[in-house]
Amino acid sequence: MKLLEINDLYADYVSNKGITGKKQTIHAINGLSLYVKKGEILSIAGESGCGKSSLAKLIMKLIEPKSGEIKFEDNNILNLKNKNDIKNFYKKIQMIFQNPYSSLNPKSTVGSILREPLEINTNYNSKEIDKIIEEKLAQVGLDKSVLKLYPHEFSGGQRQRIAIARALVSEPELIIADEPVSALDVSIQAQIINLIKSLKDNNNLTFLFISHDLSVIRYLSDRIAIMYLGEIVETGQTEEIFENPKHPYTKALLASVPKMSASESAETVSLCGELPSAEKLPKGCKFHTRCPYSMEICKKSSPFVCDFSSTHSCKCFLYDENCLNSLSQK
Repeated sequence: MKLLEINDLYADYVSNKGITGKKQTIHAINGLSLYVKKGEILSIAGESGCGKSSLAKLIMKLIEPKSGEIKFEDNNILNLKNKNDIKNFYKKIQMIFQNPYSSLNPKSTVGSILREPLEINTNYNSKEIDKIIEEKLAQVGLDKSVLKLYPHEFSGGQRQRIAIARALVSEPELIIADEPVSALDVSIQAQIINLIKSLKDNNNLTFLFISHDLSVIRYLSDRIAIMYLGEIVETGQTEEIFENPKHPYTKALLASVPKMSASESAETVSLCGELPSAEKLPKGCKFHTRCPYSMEICKKSSPFVCDFSSTHSCKCFLYDENCLNSLSQK
């Protein structure tokens, strides 16, 4: 069952540029399509600036798209206008942010932080709220004694556990985790990653996990989506991506990860140059300016999706039979 489905999504940021005040348009999301199945962890990987966090904000209705569709439980959330409908939506979808030091209100106790979403979005009485909070704290490995303390009294790992508990109190269907371990020490990262995995397995939760760390993604994910300049260029089950990557960009990302077994792809792909500006996107295939296999057609046209299995696909002319047949005839 598809819990979340995104179709042909576009989103821009418009701002003033420098002292001239000239308008600058950043094309953050560019024709992105994606789905998340209920009960899975789908991870999104890609370089900084590819649009991962912008996608999370769009799903959370923190920013508005230019066009496209975001369907949650078969309802287009972009059409939600009624206050009660929006409130119900936020009970079902929550977010864990990257920095546990800035995502918690320093002026509020842990108890107030955890009570607030329940007081705003539910009709539970005080005793019911207290019971839920204690249950969620126990799930993330914290005792109720923390309720009277303030965020600054905790370590980074403990703060992120509190942030996870805050996401859990409304019993959401989907949790978006945007780089939830990147600001933590390595030893603490492992604890939080294992916590997320156990929460998913024991509570049948669904996660959209955003990270640049492919080792973390491999351990945690059921499926992976590779993102480049605001669009998905390859999707597949975790082992399909790591053992049989198709898109040159995916291969280049994986080349930076130490090989864990002989069965993994030994092919090394080197990228040419750096990520282009999202202000002026390349024409045709957006990856052609950095791709070592770039062909003339890549500069003029956008590739279609090529399927390798029911779960594995990528957007690349290297696997377009019509394109290759045309080239071979020249």
